[in-house]
Amino acid sequence: MLRYSVGLCIGAAAFPWATLAVNICGSLAIGLFGGWSERFAWTEAVRLALTVGLCGGFTTFSTFSKESLALAQSGRWLAFSAYALGSFALGLAAVALGYLIAKQ
Repeated sequence: MLRYSVGLCIGAAAFPWATLAVNICGSLAIGLFGGWSERFAWTEAVRLALTVGLCGGFTTFSTFSKESLALAQSGRWLAFSAYALGSFALGLAAVALGYLIAKQ
């Protein structure tokens, strides 16, 4: 429901901004939860509920893959490259940033 709500707020576009936003926000959140779980010695159940449950249900690799394929199939190679590489780089940066924030 939360992922769907983000999509409604951002709206449909020629570039998959909603999926990118969801995946980057989810990466930041999983970094925060990972750092906080270490910092505050959360139980395994709490850590898994927030990372696998909440973040796993919020983010979407399958939609990212489908949208990447659609961009490539339509010959939009610049958009495809920006989306694929940007998703990876921004996601990795977001999870690292979340982890660093949580560990302070």
